[in-house]
Amino acid sequence: MALFNLTELRAALGRDQRLIGLDPGSKTIGVALSDVSLMLASPYGSLKRGKLKANALEIAAIARKEGAGGVVVGLPLSMDGTAGPAAQAARDWTLALSETTGLPAALWDERMSSAAVNRFLIGEVDLTRKRRAEAVDRAAAAWMLQSALDASAG
Repeated sequence: MALFNLTELRAALGRDQRLIGLDPGSKTIGVALSDVSLMLASPYGSLKRGKLKANALEIAAIARKEGAGGVVVGLPLSMDGTAGPAAQAARDWTLALSETTGLPAALWDERMSSAAVNRFLIGEVDLTRKRRAEAVDRAAAAWMLQSALDASAG
């Protein structure tokens, strides 16, 4: 399955279908979920990063349970906007995930999402470092998905 741009992905969704936002890290995958109107992204949870097939099964199960029709995966571009090895790895992972789950997918620039979430959690929410680390993955996924929803809105 080919990657979509976000406008095409939104157009391909069925009525009242949501989008799943994924922020794949080396150890965990942050998961966020949009509402059915594709206006608001919320943190959903996190998955332990493992073999693609196992992660794909978990993501497909979330999609079935929550009525999601596609995924938006964070694309780790360099600060100057270029695509390095991490971005290519994310692209390859997203293509394989889409193929395995049967869900259409789009990539979205995730630069600064984790940094912004960390700043927020340090400044606005009194969390210990350990509790903050647990929250960052799912919050970064929501931050990335929200920016994708805002940029592609009607």
